[in-house]
Amino acid sequence: MIVGLLNLAVIYPLFMDLWHSSWLLEQKNEVEPMFMSFFIPIGVSLLVAAWRPSEYRSMIALAAWLHICHGTVMAIQTVEAWTHGVHRNFIDVIVFLVVGGVLLALLPAKRKVVEPVHA
Repeated sequence: MIVGLLNLAVIYPLFMDLWHSSWLLEQKNEVEPMFMSFFIPIGVSLLVAAWRPSEYRSMIALAAWLHICHGTVMAIQTVEAWTHGVHRNFIDVIVFLVVGGVLLALLPAKRKVVEPVHA
């Protein structure tokens, strides 16, 4: 539920970026708002999944792997930045990787399919 709320909280900075066109005028980065928009439905889905985790196992796994993939890409970008003499903080990388790992660790077990007994 906490990860869902954190993902959903991206809606405020996304709204502000779009409202003030800062993605265009200040950051000159049209990719960021589109990228941020992916986290909003993930947040909503995780909030729904929090009520019945075993029924939404695949959604939780998707969110976990999304965070791990994002953290991995950011790790590569951080190393590349360092090799070019640009300082980039590594904390966000760790956060995304830990969140993904925790979601995978808390993933409910697969439900066993009970086959009907034939007489």
